[in-house]
Amino acid sequence: MTKILIVGGVAGGASAAARARRLSEDAEIIMFERGEFVSFANCGLPYHIGGDITDRSKLLLQTPESFLARFNVDVRVMNEVIAIDREAKTVTVKNVLDGSEYIESYDFLLLSPGAAPVIPPISGINNPLTHSLRNIPDMDKIIATLNGNKPSHATVVGGGFIGLEMMEAFHQLGIDTTLVEMADQVMTPVDREMAGFVHQEIRDKGIDLRLGVALESVNYSEEQSNLTLTLNNGDTIETGILIMAIGVRPETQLAKDAGLKIGELGGIWVTPQMQTSDPSIFAVGDAIEDQDFVTGKQTLVPLAGPANRQGRMAADNMLGRNESYQGTQGTAICKVFDLAVASTGKNEKQLQADGATYEKVYVHTASHASYYPGAETVSLKLLFEPKSGKILGAQAVGKDGVDKRIDVLAVAQRAGMTVEQLQHLELTYAPPYGSAKDVINQAAFVANNIIKGDATPIHYDEIDNLAEDQLLLDVRNPGELKSNGYLEGAINIPVDQLRQRMGELPNNKEIVIYCAVGLRGNVAYRQLVNNGFKARNLIGGYRTYSFAHK
Repeated sequence: MTKILIVGGVAGGASAAARARRLSEDAEIIMFERGEFVSFANCGLPYHIGGDITDRSKLLLQTPESFLARFNVDVRVMNEVIAIDREAKTVTVKNVLDGSEYIESYDFLLLSPGAAPVIPPISGINNPLTHSLRNIPDMDKIIATLNGNKPSHATVVGGGFIGLEMMEAFHQLGIDTTLVEMADQVMTPVDREMAGFVHQEIRDKGIDLRLGVALESVNYSEEQSNLTLTLNNGDTIETGILIMAIGVRPETQLAKDAGLKIGELGGIWVTPQMQTSDPSIFAVGDAIEDQDFVTGKQTLVPLAGPANRQGRMAADNMLGRNESYQGTQGTAICKVFDLAVASTGKNEKQLQADGATYEKVYVHTASHASYYPGAETVSLKLLFEPKSGKILGAQAVGKDGVDKRIDVLAVAQRAGMTVEQLQHLELTYAPPYGSAKDVINQAAFVANNIIKGDATPIHYDEIDNLAEDQLLLDVRNPGELKSNGYLEGAINIPVDQLRQRMGELPNNKEIVIYCAVGLRGNVAYRQLVNNGFKARNLIGGYRTYSFAHK
């Protein structure tokens, strides 16, 4: 009979326990969780605070009792595994409630301790009004502060998933909110010009967004029950509750103490079979380093989807199967008020850091047929290798249809499709749901125009540094310039007048064309090059440029 011990009872651990039981009725399975709850929906915590999920019990997917009844798993909450003896194949377990300790033996051990919030050593940070959010007790403490102190102002430090979701939760509760982010953008999985759409949405909702600044110190006044925050630019903020959401760090102490190999990025090292450097010990989830799907390099990706799949796979391999993890793309999405922002694969910042060769395209097109009510703009960025057409990554922002497009591109990337093959995707079309030429098809058409030489691109980040022998041509209608803005120094010839007015353009300069989103610019580009002009088209048009500069 195989005896399996599991450390950590949330995504990876709970998945492994359930899978192991489905594969073997004989295995003895014990799951240890140092907290009070197992198998809870930690991604749902901000939505309960904000009131979207009203019933707290809905966050508890399984209880120790339900795990025992359905899966015959011995779940021991408030029991912390504090040491591993690899030679004896035992663990030391501490009962958190009474401090007693006991030994448990194993055939296989699974580590799924997750990742802990990073709390920097900031002066005054340890006070009753400062919280992080990892689990249900954290959530309950935040709710207690909100109910007890009734703060009129909240501050969130960190513009990642948790930070953005907490910002929205506070706004939903009618609390004035400041969001502080040290980088020059929120939501770092996407590039800055795509985050520009999110910045606009955040500010439109009345949030005080502070980018490029960091929290330096915190002063707690017990008398007034508030905090004075000092930022590194000298600004101060008076606030009633502070959420620290600047990121997470893999929980590796137990593995380190046991002498297991730790990767260069600070996560537990594992094989594609999810085995650590000790073949009897497996590890999954936020605590491990896994392989990046695009580059093959080690990466840290704290996401629930990979953790669940890894837990299932570890259980398979403990019970005699040979499954290999196929790498992490980092596919993710976040709701920010009325917007969705999503990504898969590598972003441009990462590709530049890796010294990769890449090209990019932007399209801004309707989520479904524009003549059917309710169509919203999907802004999509696609990154690819210019020679092979390999899909490197994609990002999208919009109010509708964003998840569908990124999910399709995540599947295409995993299947090894190229941007050439994306042209041939046959996606559902009816006016309420899509367009005859879907957003993805359109992005692929633009990418293939570049690969085949049918389009010479210029990008938003090159526009402010044009040379003497380049001329800006705005091919929008004059009314659009007044209402939407324009680029200084551009001449305006609407695309529908271009054939008749081509003589107004100099032959000895490269014509840099732009329109609203790049579509009319491409029409103008083809007209000009077919008439002997040298030209380039601004990919993504003025919309990409303007949001990149917000």
